Amino acid sequence: MLQELSHMDRITQLQDEIQQLLMIMSTSIAYLTNRTNFIQVSPEIPITKQRNPEKYDTPDAFEANKKELVTDLIRKAKQVEYLINSLPEPEPEEIQAQRLQQLEDEMQLANTEYIQAVNRLSEFYQVFVEQWNSLHLCNSIEALHEQVTELLRSMLTEVNEGLVDDTNDSIDAGKEGNMMVNSRDWDVSMAS
Repeated sequence: MLQELSHMDRITQLQDEIQQLLMIMSTSIAYLTNRTNFIQVSPEIPITKQRNPEKYDTPDAFEANKKELVTDLIRKAKQVEYLINSLPEPEPEEIQAQRLQQLEDEMQLANTEYIQAVNRLSEFYQVFVEQWNSLHLCNSIEALHEQVTELLRSMLTEVNEGLVDDTNDSIDAGKEGNMMVNSRDWDVSMAS
């Protein structure tokens, strides 16, 4: 994961360098077209337009600026080339396919676990609603106490059976302050 982040940093750097290279190219072209005077290149084609002298550079300044623009372009192009060469070689297709299949399997497992958790929650909700509705029909406090106790026992039993494996995952009661709640030991007593 850290290595992938490093590759992404290089890709981001490469993207930034390419944008800077394009900016240098754009400003170079703008300079070369705007800061020079018109020159006759063929005796058959006369110059029909002249620029104002403060709108263009002298030939010496123009040549010096052209060399500076070329130097900037070459430096930036070499930086881009260096970043491209520092990128890792692409993985063979077989390895990519294996990695994608592994990710797909992990995603399907997580999706299955999620669906099971939602279904379990839905079942608990159904039981809770049924018990709640039956609680409203109770007239005596002892019957209410009994129904709540039974509901809590059934919910804890299902949780313990579904989530705790007694052979591998039992929690020591004194270890790190954790306690294992067993539904058989659960007792709801009513204070009168």
